[in-house]
Amino acid sequence: MTESLTVRDNRTGQEYDVPITDGTIKAADLGGIKAADDQPGLAVYDPGFVNTASCRSAVTYIDGEEGILEYRGYPIEQLAEKSNFLEVAYLLIHGSLPTKAEYESWVHEITYHTFVHENVKSFMEGFRYDAHPMGMLMASVGALSTFYPDARNIADAENRHMQIVRMIAKMPTLGAWSFRHAQGKPFVYPDNDLSYTANFLSMLFKMSEKHFEADERLVKALDVLFILHADHEQNCSTNAVRS
Repeated sequence: MTESLTVRDNRTGQEYDVPITDGTIKAADLGGIKAADDQPGLAVYDPGFVNTASCRSAVTYIDGEEGILEYRGYPIEQLAEKSNFLEVAYLLIHGSLPTKAEYESWVHEITYHTFVHENVKSFMEGFRYDAHPMGMLMASVGALSTFYPDARNIADAENRHMQIVRMIAKMPTLGAWSFRHAQGKPFVYPDNDLSYTANFLSMLFKMSEKHFEADERLVKALDVLFILHADHEQNCSTNAVRS
């Protein structure tokens, strides 16, 4: 049985059957409801996208009232307990958790690209001493496009993959350097002998020690935090960026 919504236009007395798909109706279908042929159809007015879906996604399912968050069908509790951030990142991008070989290759790719061009360091050092770290991070991410002009070739699947790898690999470096700048401390280069999360902590807090020893409790806590924020589902800001 086809699901539909019957709408009666009290201006004209005419009734319309609007198809329901995945619990939604298309705004364009409402656009066909007119008081007169020479007038525009109905439009949906929904400030802030309070109850509007902009796409169909198989990535994230969230029900805030019930406390449910799933990535690709996996409960967030299971992922937070048994996986790490890079495994979850692979899951979100590829749709399935990696095999051992796929994971090792994925970690190698990310680790290989943790460093940024030295000119990025000069760019970040140019900010005022009291510049907000988030503003620095946003500007630095935007600046990366000038170092990788090939990123504009979005129709090339291999190229898109490379940009994904670069972003995941370089965000801890840029984020940590933004923080260090605000602290008035020298930038710390990535230590690729460390895990993804431990490396981020090293770039945040390393001082004069030759090798940074991260507290494993902090590593785990931060890794879980990364997992919880790995996908922002279709909130307003995410939709704005996608649009």
